[in-house]
Amino acid sequence: MRFLVVFFLLATTPFFAQDKSQSILNDLSKKIKSYKSFYVDFKATIKNTDTGINENTTGKGWVQGDKFHTVYGENTIISNGIKLWVVSKEDKAVYISSAGDEDEESLNPKKLMSIWENGFSSKYVKQEGSNHVINLYPKDPGKSEYHTIILKVSTSNDLKSVQVKMKDGTAMTYEMVKFDGNIDIPASKFVFDKRNYPGYQEVDN
Repeated sequence: MRFLVVFFLLATTPFFAQDKSQSILNDLSKKIKSYKSFYVDFKATIKNTDTGINENTTGKGWVQGDKFHTVYGENTIISNGIKLWVVSKEDKAVYISSAGDEDEESLNPKKLMSIWENGFSSKYVKQEGSNHVINLYPKDPGKSEYHTIILKVSTSNDLKSVQVKMKDGTAMTYEMVKFDGNIDIPASKFVFDKRNYPGYQEVDN
């Protein structure tokens, strides 16, 4: 009888873990979607022990619907929901493409705050202080550049950090510093204005 009880607990634990993680993520999505717009301030760290990469930078982003504007290190990314402009200070160039053509590993602020919603299975790992730790795994790992995403969600239902673990050993961690919902954002924020970037070459991808 004891064996059957233990077996039942071991067999059902993964389902309970997934149910708990999904419930937390559903509540988080509902909260974020309740905002007509938001601003996020974050710190980013990129590490790879094999290649010796250890970089730290900061970022900030404005989101309204499908539109976003983010400043990440030396780059600025702007999307009006149809077009995407990636402004590279190092290249002195603006790369123009369709809004859906971003690289998988690039996280604009809209994607950062909703990454768990599509293409992943989830698992509740543990509670760490006042944060829930949840792992995400790609449902189609063969087509993904990363194998695990680790989320930390506070018990008050706020996203605290996102860590993306790539297959090549790179780990990218985004730590939320500030979040403001329902802010007023001028429409010009989501349109590339070449007058702000004199001398930059425009490249259509």
